[in-house]
Amino acid sequence: QVQLVGSGGGLVQPGGSLKLSCTASGRDIDNYRLDWFRQPPGKEREFVAGWKYRGQITRYADSVKGRFAITRGSAENTIYLQMDTLLPEDTAVYYCHLKDTGDYWGQGTQVTVSS
Repeated sequence: QVQLVGSGGGLVQPGGSLKLSCTASGRDIDNYRLDWFRQPPGKEREFVAGWKYRGQITRYADSVKGRFAITRGSAENTIYLQMDTLLPEDTAVYYCHLKDTGDYWGQGTQVTVSS
């Protein structure tokens, strides 16, 4: 059974930083593709960042390139999303996602960027 637990969201001012985490159980994350998605208020869920092959391949949405970075924890079965220079349009519920034969989602964590 696969379970993803996301955390780290909160309220931050524009220009600030947050670091989200996603801990997986039931799968070794080194063997799978993991992504971060987000769903802004009133909008569709959208891709943010992806990681696979032990981090050898990462990709980012154009809207977050140069500001966000996806990394893996050194020991625990966890990936992180470091978010810097946050903008109000980054406000959304953020979800981690693992792709296996099916799709597995974390419960979502709210990020609010506001002054």
